Amino acid sequence: MLVKKILVLLRAQNKNEKTMYWTLELASKLEDAPWPATRDELLDWALRTGAQEEIIENLQEIEDEGEIYERIEDLWPDYPSKDDFFFNEDEY
Repeated sequence: MLVKKILVLLRAQNKNEKTMYWTLELASKLEDAPWPATRDELLDWALRTGAQEEIIENLQEIEDEGEIYERIEDLWPDYPSKDDFFFNEDEY
């Protein structure tokens, strides 16, 4: 909820500039997307599967140069990998 309030404020300040943002929750919804895919294919998939409005807005804001995206990290480089969540049970 706080993120939405911040975005509303940012959009009010930058009416002419769109702000694409990803959260872990939003980006994780794209894990099941049909990778590799173009922006239009991802957008079509998001619309057909009823993805959140924020995901659709983010995909729409990507400049469409016909680029093929192999995975979510191509859209959001900071997306955490499974190694980031590694838990070593021997340490505890």
